[in-house]
Amino acid sequence: YIKMSNAFPSAGGIGMILKKAYGPTTVAAGASLLMALSMVINESLVARTFGTYTLRAFGGDQDSVLVPVIGVGLIVFAYLVNASGTRSVGLLSIVMAVLKVGSIALFGAAGLWASGISFEATGGDMGATGFAASVALSILAFKGFTTITNSGAEITDPHRNVGRAIVLSIAICVVVYLLVAFAVGSSLPLDRIVAAKDYALAEAAQPALGQTGFYLTVALALVATASGLIASVFAVSRMLAMLTDMQMIPHSHFGMPGTIKDHTLVYTVVIAGFLTVFFDLSRIASLGAFFYLVMDIIIHFGVFRHLREEIGAKGWVLLTAMALDVIVLAAFATMKWQSDPLIVVLGVIGMALVFLFIRFFLARNPVREGDHGSH
Repeated sequence: YIKMSNAFPSAGGIGMILKKAYGPTTVAAGASLLMALSMVINESLVARTFGTYTLRAFGGDQDSVLVPVIGVGLIVFAYLVNASGTRSVGLLSIVMAVLKVGSIALFGAAGLWASGISFEATGGDMGATGFAASVALSILAFKGFTTITNSGAEITDPHRNVGRAIVLSIAICVVVYLLVAFAVGSSLPLDRIVAAKDYALAEAAQPALGQTGFYLTVALALVATASGLIASVFAVSRMLAMLTDMQMIPHSHFGMPGTIKDHTLVYTVVIAGFLTVFFDLSRIASLGAFFYLVMDIIIHFGVFRHLREEIGAKGWVLLTAMALDVIVLAAFATMKWQSDPLIVVLGVIGMALVFLFIRFFLARNPVREGDHGSH
């Protein structure tokens, strides 16, 4: 991602990378749409998490019907912020990012210190397959860096700074996530972590920092999820608009006024709202992991086959990334097939429908090179 973004900085992001690797083909458009769908899926995950934490603050049940209702309310709020203009999104995102990263790191460090700074395992060994499967879900927490590839047309010296931003974002996430993981693992036994899986950070803050810490952590989680959703909705709607401009996906305004970006913003929040209502957290995360891992394999394969010499990418790095993706995807699919085969079937059917839909669209509406050269 860094090599491609440094070599070809643009607002196209993942869509640009795939089009450079495969041309305006079914593979490029389908994988781009998988990326967009994985991001929308992640938005519904964040929205339900927001609803869960909100109810915990008032002693509500995490299985209550209010969880998706509150989640959809947050998605509507994210739409209103995005509809007000990119300047509002940018300013709010900067302020919230600094606040949530600093606060989560402090809470993680405080929880770790209060619990005695223990790094011992809290439960039994799940084996290599279980570990690999857990990595599939963990990847969802890091994949936000891919949206940075959309910034090439806006930042100064993009040939260097896009790559730097990607590295910095991953480094910050590693530190913050490890602090949170160690704080939760040190404060709670495994059975309580599993029971409180949707609000584990707040649950871990209670024994370490008391009731005040619990409520402060809930408030922090609400800020983090809300700001993350606002930024994600902006990124997805922009990516869909770019794919539409490239003529790689169909578009219909359904009688709505405004620009393509206005329309894709509506599509984004409608799909995210639908997923929030009809899927629980674990199934949402699983779908997102399937879509993202497949898209990631397609990107690395395309760069390896067609662009590695042009951008100076090392072949062994690309092959290693693909191999790890395949291992993690296989382990995750195996474990999910044993515990929830329906989500595996839905994932396969969903991906097949995406590529069939794109193939049908491009067959009827072939992209002419001159139509998208500026993108």
